Amino acid sequence: MTRVTPDRLLFPAPLRVLAVADSDSYLKWAAGLLAGAPQGWTTELAVVRTPITPSPGQIAAAVSGTRFGATEVLGARGLRKAAERFRPDVILLSCTGPVVDALAAEVLAGLKPRPVFMSGLPGISVPATEKAWLFRSACDLFILHSGREVGEFGELARELGGGGEIALARLPYLDLGGRGSGNRVIFATQAKVPARREDRENILLALESLADARPDLDVVVKLRARDDERQTHNERHHYERLWTTMAADGRVRAGAIRFEAGPMHEHLAQAGGFVTVSSTAALEAIAQHVPLLILSDFGVSAEMINLVFDGSGTLGTLDDLAKADFRTPLPEWCQANYFHDATASDWIPRLSALVTAAREGTLTPARSLLDGPAHASARRRARLRIEIPPRVLRYGYRTKRRIRRYLKPF
Repeated sequence: MTRVTPDRLLFPAPLRVLAVADSDSYLKWAAGLLAGAPQGWTTELAVVRTPITPSPGQIAAAVSGTRFGATEVLGARGLRKAAERFRPDVILLSCTGPVVDALAAEVLAGLKPRPVFMSGLPGISVPATEKAWLFRSACDLFILHSGREVGEFGELARELGGGGEIALARLPYLDLGGRGSGNRVIFATQAKVPARREDRENILLALESLADARPDLDVVVKLRARDDERQTHNERHHYERLWTTMAADGRVRAGAIRFEAGPMHEHLAQAGGFVTVSSTAALEAIAQHVPLLILSDFGVSAEMINLVFDGSGTLGTLDDLAKADFRTPLPEWCQANYFHDATASDWIPRLSALVTAAREGTLTPARSLLDGPAHASARRRARLRIEIPPRVLRYGYRTKRRIRRYLKPF
């Protein structure tokens, strides 16, 4: 691993950067990150085809507010050819962990000249996890978004070894919108939490109670994906589908709340309140000065992905939601979590230094912790998700399950 020396952190060099994303959230992060790159950089953005490829509507929402427009969806071979034509100094692997590993180790390996591989996480990454580091250990630069995250992953890197440099950047979503103002209350969904159907139904009931008590408010459930669209994580109990069922059963009034997709920053521009169980969109709400509420009814823990908000002054309950009791985060929490001074961000000079080392032939590539026979089968499975069209892959999975059922002993 090449260490960045202080003298090389001063002057960012003009770079050619190819960004590759595989899902809606990673695409949004890549577009936003590169939108903040120096003007002298040449950047291209592509989506690699996988089973979680975002729809055209999701792609448009993800790049909204950035300089990127139509974004091409490429298979593995098409992506390799695009990289060979573009000859990037840097490849930003803005993808889920297994796809990052497969792209860096196989699909994009052996490019001449060798680019610097960069990766990162598109949202709240507290606490640091071993998987996040392991899957990205073939990357020369790992981008995080708060001093707390840098500290936790730095400790993890020292324990596990491998990997490359760690750098700090401001979350790109935090600079897309102005101050929010309006009568809209936004509930931002999260695919993974809460997992139980009953918990999600209770959230919808609280939103209906708010709408009934405050007819002056426009209560909107902001969806990451419609029920027929894919997203980074599978969502077993989709909120819109639950609401439709509850309305059909007479448990809620059908028109009490609305369900919308689209760019979050545009919704926040019309918002007077924001609520979520766990979502990076909470940070966007803070950036746009929208009072918010982080629901604690289901726990505050790593499993609920909301541990970072402990001590923020924004935790509350469904009862608080029904009363529109939104909060403003504590300034000291903001400073320690994602709202650091802009001068603390160092990803651009660190990346430039790594590229300079690569051009001079002195860059020691990051060491992947997933090389070797123990991880070969997992890497093959990840590559299949890139190489084989999703429809064919789904058909193969169904066929495999059927064969297993037929062969199951009586």
